Amino acid sequence: MTDDGSALTARDVAATAAHVRARLSAAGIASAAAEAAWLLEAATGLTRAEQVLERDRPLDDDERARLEAWLRRREAREPLQLVLGVAPFHGLELQVRPGVLVPRPETESLVERVLASLRYVAAPRVHDVGTGCGAIALAIAAARPDAVVTASDVDATAVLVARANAAALGLPVTVWSSDLLAAPDVAAAAAAAHVVVANPPYLPEGDRGRLPPEVDFDPPEALFAGADGLAVARALARQVAPLLRPGGMLWLELDPRNAQAFADELATEAAWRETRVEADLNGRRRFVMARR
Repeated sequence: MTDDGSALTARDVAATAAHVRARLSAAGIASAAAEAAWLLEAATGLTRAEQVLERDRPLDDDERARLEAWLRRREAREPLQLVLGVAPFHGLELQVRPGVLVPRPETESLVERVLASLRYVAAPRVHDVGTGCGAIALAIAAARPDAVVTASDVDATAVLVARANAAALGLPVTVWSSDLLAAPDVAAAAAAAHVVVANPPYLPEGDRGRLPPEVDFDPPEALFAGADGLAVARALARQVAPLLRPGGMLWLELDPRNAQAFADELATEAAWRETRVEADLNGRRRFVMARR
């Protein structure tokens, strides 16, 4: 293989890292340095620290071929998590695959809020609606071994991935197939829950075609929810309101553009005695809590 300015050649770790960073940056990826280190670690098994300490080590042919294949996919703006097949989330490593929403780092803040709200609840029960790869449910189960955590998703592939992640991590999370709370087992789990949590589709339809290229790899049904992005959140709130125990909570992650509007809607309904909106680490108000 010759160095044509794009393909990887038989070079050492330091030169390869620089080459990968340059190509990712040219592809418009803002976090090129961090992603280059992640790709190199996955290809070679060298941690970030080892990449510095072993900067002169050459890559073998298999490592170069693996890294080149992954790099071309990332240059096409396929999410790095899908390229590598794994996504870190709240201290866990989750398997991900095409057709299932890749968990976002900001959703970790939703997990933290649920955990904080259950701090003084012994053996809490939590149900995660629209679980995707299982990120929220599994993170809660890992943090609260005394909790009974269940999850559901309407998508069959997501249910399979979430179940596989639960099994791989050894976490006792039951995952059902259900359109919101339609399945009897899911409705019963919601009725028993101290918290029902969801990261539902929340983007307005008008956002289609205007989002970063990586979003095109997510299933659209996991992203868009009507003209104002609240169609699924409204449907879930209608279903959960008559089921939740007194004092039970609904926690949602929404778009900063519509979270306050949704909280205001719930505040006008007699079913909810408390609503509030909280901000993420960047100050964007996106987490809605409603208490029965």
